[in-house]
Amino acid sequence: MTALNKNPLIIGISGASGIIYGLTLLQILKNLGDTKRPELHLVMSRSAEITLAYETKMKIKEVHQLADVVHANKDISASIASGSFKTDGMIIAPCSMKTLAEIASGVTNNLISRAADVTLKERRRLVCLTRETPLNTRHLKNMLALSEMGGIVAPPVPAFYSQPETIDDIVEHTVGRILDLFDIEVSLVKRWKDSQTLFQFLLYINLRLE
Repeated sequence: MTALNKNPLIIGISGASGIIYGLTLLQILKNLGDTKRPELHLVMSRSAEITLAYETKMKIKEVHQLADVVHANKDISASIASGSFKTDGMIIAPCSMKTLAEIASGVTNNLISRAADVTLKERRRLVCLTRETPLNTRHLKNMLALSEMGGIVAPPVPAFYSQPETIDDIVEHTVGRILDLFDIEVSLVKRWKDSQTLFQFLLYINLRLE
C-alpha cells in the first residue's frame, strides 16, 4: 500500500477522555483512499489503551489496523522521533493535560511528546485537541506556551450552527475542522455561508418587530 502525493501525518492519542476524536480521525482518513490521504503513523499512550476499553467496544488491534505504521509510545528511536523524517505534522486527539505539559515544557519522556517536540522544532503543524474542563492557571499557561511555540490549541468545542443531531455529527464536524488545518478536504464540515448570515439578520429584524 502506498499513500501518494503527501508526506506522512502523525496521529497521537493520549489517555484523556474523548478517544472518539482520535478514532474518528483515523477512520475518516483511512476511508479517503490511498491516493487522497497521507500515510498514517499512530502512537498511543498506555493510558489511551485503558481509555479505549472504558469508552468504546473497539480492541487495540482494530485501532492499529486503521494506521499504516504503529509506533510504541516508549520507542524513542522511532522514525517520527527524528526531524529528518519528513511529515506534514501531527495531531494529538485527544490531548491530555499531562501530554500538553510535557510538550509545553520541552521535557519529553515518551514518543508522543517527543514527536510533538520534533514537529515544533521543524516548524511543522502541531494540533492538540485538549480535553479538560474547568481549566486551572497552569493549564492555561501551558496552552499559551504551546501557542507561542507555533502549536495550535484546538479544544473540541461543538459548532451548533451546523445543527447536529447525533454525537457522531458533533465529532465529525470537529474532525473535519481539524483536517482543514492540513488542507485535507473530507466534506464533513457544514460551512457557514452568506445565505445563513442573511437568514440570521432577517430573523433578528423579525424578532425586533414583534
